[in-house]
Amino acid sequence: MTRPARMVVVGDVITDVLAVLSGPLAAGSDTRAEISLGGGGQAANTAAWVAAQKVPVTLVAAVGDDDAGRDRLAELERAGVDCALERVEDAPTGTVIVLATDGERTMVSQRGANLRLSAEHVDRALAQTPDAGHLHLSAYTLLDDASRGAGLRTLAAARERGLTTSVDAASAAPLRRVGAAAFLSWVREVDLLLVNADEATVLAGGLDPAAQGRALSATARRVVVKGGAAGAVWVDRWATVSVATARRVTVVDVTGAGDAFAAGLLTAWLAGATPTAALDRATELGALAVSTVGARPRP
Repeated sequence: MTRPARMVVVGDVITDVLAVLSGPLAAGSDTRAEISLGGGGQAANTAAWVAAQKVPVTLVAAVGDDDAGRDRLAELERAGVDCALERVEDAPTGTVIVLATDGERTMVSQRGANLRLSAEHVDRALAQTPDAGHLHLSAYTLLDDASRGAGLRTLAAARERGLTTSVDAASAAPLRRVGAAAFLSWVREVDLLLVNADEATVLAGGLDPAAQGRALSATARRVVVKGGAAGAVWVDRWATVSVATARRVTVVDVTGAGDAFAAGLLTAWLAGATPTAALDRATELGALAVSTVGARPRP
């Protein structure tokens, strides 16, 4: 395998307020939790995990002109991520409250400045990364009306520059709101689409993962369906089907696990790994992520 060229990741930067609950949430009362505050956001997390694999990576995103935005930038730079962040004066850096328990996490989101990411900023950032070989887009950028123009421009600009492309479908609830047909039209002909089990069901119906992948390969050249503890499936238009089993680890916090999985998959695939080897690397990083608290790799 060879070292991948620079990867550009486009999407959200978030402050995560993470509460790892001691048990089920007691609605209307108190629930004990371990609470921490730190960097999050699907794109930012993926970029941090890519940097941890010693692959050059640039994050294109928007933050508020506030202390939170400066803190998030400093964290990412310490992690080795090159940042092309648009500073928005009249919007706060995005914040998500994450409630984690029993191998699941529920998020309450304020996307804030992420909604103000502009197509012009994306174009400038890509022009300043001539060594880029691949672009990865977090679909949160596509799933909200306010940022959709930047997301669509991201994919168009990547194609114009001859970059390979990947999209993480992001989240099932906003996918339902925009509708499967609309979303699939936006990501048509991307090189790789990543979906989890819930997202795959929204986009392809209640089929088995391999059948979901085959259905979605009419839109994307390659599809990876992530099944969490059930492993993952790779399907492409050339009739390749690869399956990886999940690693057996003690699950502490699943926040950021999909982002770590994406980083492992992309860095391995772009280095020339087979689908099976790329899935193995992805599940390895995903397992590492769920075994620790927080969405980013440990320093």
